[in-house]
Amino acid sequence: MSLSLADVLAARRRMAGVAVHTPLVPSPFLSARCGQNFLLKLENTQPIGAFKLRGAVNAVFGLPAEANGVTCCSTGNHGRGVAYAARARGLRAVVCMSSLVPRAKVDGIRALGAEVRIAGRSQDDAHAESRRLAKEEGLVEISPFDDPLVIAGQGSIGLELMEDRPDLAAILVPLSGGGLAAGVALAAKAIRPDIRVFGISMDRGAAMHEAMRAGRPVEVEEVPSLADSLGGGIGMDNRLSFPICRDHLAGVVLVTEEEIYRAMQALYFEDRLVAEGASVVGAAALLAGKLPAFSGPVATIVTGRNVDMAAFTDVVCGRDIQLGDYLVKGSAYGS
Repeated sequence: MSLSLADVLAARRRMAGVAVHTPLVPSPFLSARCGQNFLLKLENTQPIGAFKLRGAVNAVFGLPAEANGVTCCSTGNHGRGVAYAARARGLRAVVCMSSLVPRAKVDGIRALGAEVRIAGRSQDDAHAESRRLAKEEGLVEISPFDDPLVIAGQGSIGLELMEDRPDLAAILVPLSGGGLAAGVALAAKAIRPDIRVFGISMDRGAAMHEAMRAGRPVEVEEVPSLADSLGGGIGMDNRLSFPICRDHLAGVVLVTEEEIYRAMQALYFEDRLVAEGASVVGAAALLAGKLPAFSGPVATIVTGRNVDMAAFTDVVCGRDIQLGDYLVKGSAYGS
């Protein structure tokens, strides 16, 4: 199975009127740190507050008329997108999630009319439940990252980036299962083969990074993270997102929980943005000095705003954050 720019263009037509063309805005603070124009692609302005709407709408709207329902596993935003799209089509939606998913994301999905099943303590456990529902109840399973329609839908972000700033030298993409990175890289490099696309992930439980190092999908331990949306494996039978990321990404950069913490503060105080931990990993990599030098403008994708506001308030106020058995020591911004 292969994907091309034509699939991404078809996805954009299918999503028209549901997913929006989001703003691309400069960050003066991050531009000063980068030495080049540093731009923020504000996917947190999508109707569900996250980029996942794109792939979910393309997949759900692409189902045959006789489909009677959908299921998926999710760390939060994919489930929200599937719930939103299923409600628009009048379909039943069952979203499977692990106990690590923040309560705010669970509640957000239920508010869109979907059923939520909590299964185990990992994305792999949630995936097993989703597959069971597909087999036993005849629901159509929509992968959060290894589905051609999902990847093509996420790829529409790459189209918009290249249309809005054809002079981009690089794109920094939050990296989890690879659906977003695969779609963006596929689209952007089809238009500009020399553009560099980097995946950015947390340094604990970075499944795609470990798979790319090993040359094949591998299992990783999922642990609590400020970047909770980037948790989970890529699937041992991954067909699409792994090979596309392997072949099209210029590299993967890992950031620590402390670097994510400081980037969440920076985007709030400098750019006035409420952003999930997963959304700020590109900024975190820049602020930590982990990126190469660039010869032109750089964009990163602010992937979502669906953060637990109590935890977010703790971060911006400089309080300690407990992530399972790992303590992120707080500090006031700028100290």
